[in-house]
Amino acid sequence: MLSLSDLQPPLAVVPILINTGAALLPALIAGVASLAAILFKPKELLRICRRHPGRAATVLLMIAGLTALIAFWPSGAGSPSPRSSSAAAHVSGTTDWTRVALELIKEEQRTRARGEVPLSLPSRSTEISPSSTASFATNFRGNFERTGYTGGPAPATLVPVWEYEEEFAMFLSSPVVHGGKVYATWCLLDPPHSYGAVVCLDTATGDLLWITEETAEGKPFKGIFSSPAVSGDGRSVVVGQGLHPDANCDVICLDALTGQIRWLAPTKLHVESSPAIEGGLVVVGAGAIESGADHRPSGHPGYVLGIDLASGRILWEHDVADPESSPAIAGGVAFIGSGFNGQSVVALRTDSSESLAAAGLSRELWRREAPHPVTGAITAAGNVVLAGCGNGDFVMAAKNPEGAVLAIDRETGALLWSVALPDAVLGPIAVRGNLAICPVRNGEVIALDLAKKGEIVWRQRISGTAAILGGPAVTDHLVYATSQDGYLGVLSLRDGSLLEKHYLNDPRRPGAMGMTLSAPFVSAGHVYVGSETGGIRVFTGQPYAP
Repeated sequence: MLSLSDLQPPLAVVPILINTGAALLPALIAGVASLAAILFKPKELLRICRRHPGRAATVLLMIAGLTALIAFWPSGAGSPSPRSSSAAAHVSGTTDWTRVALELIKEEQRTRARGEVPLSLPSRSTEISPSSTASFATNFRGNFERTGYTGGPAPATLVPVWEYEEEFAMFLSSPVVHGGKVYATWCLLDPPHSYGAVVCLDTATGDLLWITEETAEGKPFKGIFSSPAVSGDGRSVVVGQGLHPDANCDVICLDALTGQIRWLAPTKLHVESSPAIEGGLVVVGAGAIESGADHRPSGHPGYVLGIDLASGRILWEHDVADPESSPAIAGGVAFIGSGFNGQSVVALRTDSSESLAAAGLSRELWRREAPHPVTGAITAAGNVVLAGCGNGDFVMAAKNPEGAVLAIDRETGALLWSVALPDAVLGPIAVRGNLAICPVRNGEVIALDLAKKGEIVWRQRISGTAAILGGPAVTDHLVYATSQDGYLGVLSLRDGSLLEKHYLNDPRRPGAMGMTLSAPFVSAGHVYVGSETGGIRVFTGQPYAP
């Protein structure tokens, strides 16, 4: 689970001068309330400046006017005091926000003159034809085997193709590729708040097709950790909203073509879980807000929602302790992990409440206890459900780390086997053939043999002890995985040997928080992956020949 209180990078400071002659300030409170709010969110201010130059100009001209008023207000003294001289010197060394706004406006005018379209608007409009869409939804990691691979050549000897960055933002979630487009989310931390957005990019060029970062009423999205899912017809993108301390967050459904909001499904809590789509049903978990070392919930303990994809109507809810996990759906049953205070895997029938009542059935089919919290995505492979667990989280390692992988019979909930591992398994486990590829928080990628009750086949590190937090992408012969310090590793599926690795973060801003936990996505000879400071990175290469 991702806790905002543990992720507080150094912030720039926007100075505010208060002159003794500013007795007029109370009368201006109503006019500058929104201005003051922005000033205390410097990253949000810069984001607004870059994204909406016109809106920023108004705000920054207010800053200039207020500063001039204060500067020329008679102070009643013939000469400045040492304090006021120091303050004036301090102002002279700060950013001239008015000039920044004017330069941004000029740049937008130059952009329009060149015939280009600003980033705040879609740069193209591409129709989605029925023949270009898949018959099945593209869920978190592409499918419920969590391979992160949708076909085509598996590239090696990687070279960069394009990148897309958003100032100050981290791409924590896994991108999804569907119908020639990349759908991704970002998270911007500006304590005490966070902000998020969903973006749609062209797979070939990285051009921004659309970005949605606020509701129709202008309310900004909260930070997003959840990864998007795309409906089978390619027309809807569904994602959760909110980080661990957030409450009253929505499940968001967007038009895949335009980015317009189709519906918002409200929850009492936050939605770090990545939604699962099966036909016309969306299943997702709303996680608990915990406090203290014992992780006791401060409010509702958490629940799972079933939502109608077409309308956003909540069809059913079922209490599950801390379901931060991303569910898998198979055979009319949704499988989801229960984290702190639950420590289990839960199977829920997805039928309507009315049909269950008529048949005399309960929502919960079975529950299998786990030795540790289950916060990672559930993997469904044939008749087996795989769940990783551990006593660490995405931000903090446990003092005495432990982890495990559980293999559970999909229909009965019986434990088939379990394997203890040296640390938590937080990212999704990818299954290819008889191999289960597990990301482990101690820095290892570990391959288990499903046919031999989880016997370890190989284990490999990408960047020393840097944790592997995101799930691996697995093709016929290669494994792609990221380390929390910002490296993408390419491994041999056969023996785990490290073939190559590439740095993902911006070299000018190495990831100080170790939050590169985006899971790579491989499609049509390209690798798409997010990072802490380097945005979305895309690579291609030569088809791998073992």
